[in-house]
Amino acid sequence: MALQTRSLCFLLLVALVSLLLLGPGCAARYTADWTSLDSRPLPPWFDEAKVGIFVHWGVFSVPSIGKYSEWFWYWWKTKQSAEDVLFMTENYPPDFEYADFAPQFHAEFFDPESWAELFQASGARYVVFTCKHHEGFTNWPSVNSWNWNSMDVGPHQDLVGNLATAIRKRSLRLGLYHSLYEWFHPLYLSDKKSGFQTQEFVAHKTLPELLDLVMTYKPDLLWSDGDWEAPDTYWNSTQFLAWLYNDSPVKDEVVTNDRWGKDCACKHGGYYNCADRYTPDKPPKCKWEKCQSIDLLSWGYRRDMKLSELMDLPAIIEDLAYVVAMGGNYLLNIGPMSDGIIAPVFEERLRGLGTWLKINGEAIYASKPWRVITENSTVTIWYTTKGNAVYAIMIGWPSVPLLQLSKPSTTVDTKVVLMDSPDVLLKWTPLTALSGLEIVLPTMPVSPGNAWCLKLEGVF
Repeated sequence: MALQTRSLCFLLLVALVSLLLLGPGCAARYTADWTSLDSRPLPPWFDEAKVGIFVHWGVFSVPSIGKYSEWFWYWWKTKQSAEDVLFMTENYPPDFEYADFAPQFHAEFFDPESWAELFQASGARYVVFTCKHHEGFTNWPSVNSWNWNSMDVGPHQDLVGNLATAIRKRSLRLGLYHSLYEWFHPLYLSDKKSGFQTQEFVAHKTLPELLDLVMTYKPDLLWSDGDWEAPDTYWNSTQFLAWLYNDSPVKDEVVTNDRWGKDCACKHGGYYNCADRYTPDKPPKCKWEKCQSIDLLSWGYRRDMKLSELMDLPAIIEDLAYVVAMGGNYLLNIGPMSDGIIAPVFEERLRGLGTWLKINGEAIYASKPWRVITENSTVTIWYTTKGNAVYAIMIGWPSVPLLQLSKPSTTVDTKVVLMDSPDVLLKWTPLTALSGLEIVLPTMPVSPGNAWCLKLEGVF
């Protein structure tokens, strides 16, 4: 079916949904174009949250091997990676297909309540769960993915729904990662062959599943991916987002990222991801988020990962401080095992992060970038601000108990405390008549994250 016809079909579909939800006489606020959609204010909760947990889990968690293990099927069949071909040759019979991994995705130890407790303990305020990666397997009982979903095969349960219930009990926000495309879906391959002039896959798979996710689970965040091969007009992204923002049951609170079609990243959407592990050297003009995996080589779990390939706690906290000082959110990824167990090393990292945030979270949550982002004193300093306070996050502890900050300007009302002991005022002296101060530090408190935070009041 032609592109224009499919677009019309989708508009009729969302119009019908809108009428069912709202009744007659309700005018839409946003039109299906980027100028209008990009004008929508970002719901405040997202910027205030700052910290999220990303979870990559699917059939790829069964082989769980190699760099970017979540791409295993693609590396094995399309790229014919020597490493992956050898792995399959040595460990599986010749007629074994990727789909044969699905019955082994048992998730027998999956405990959504314990996952939710861990995510809350990490200090995260939202969770982004992979409901469908590029392999196409859905972690919910999608009627558009027969026998390739977590109810029909493998876990035989609604993984999305069970986790959503558990995290919402703990007042965490629910984000759903959803891949627009699927590597080997026949309808997608047919559309691709037409130069994306047909939209059979969009009409019969992508849009019905997006609507199902929104109507069934009412996510606070839609984290789109798998968009880069086709333009947003193929995906009908602007029509879908106009419905999402105007008429969906989550229209007032839902947040979206920028992966809605080829060339959309860093240009259009609710906030910007731009690229995996995006690391700008100056604050972007739009709200942004860095997604970063603890495993430096993969988003999905790898059975062959090494300790040297994982971020340690100091690296995670330093990255978090940089991101928040630059006005971003930090989305930290883990990949559970196929049986539902979160590896103890990942749990240790998340609980360590939460312990640090219990002491220093005031400098993170709902903070804003200060007029100065960073300075290199005897240690690296990242600045944030909230209300009348300025926070100086120290990466490392000075070798002598004196810290010079050259950027803040002091007043007669200036007060300085270390967040580990917020009731104890620290002594300080001005560096110059115009700006700066030298702070007398106390005995170094224990911090496995190798980072501490000073709160400065009465400075500008």
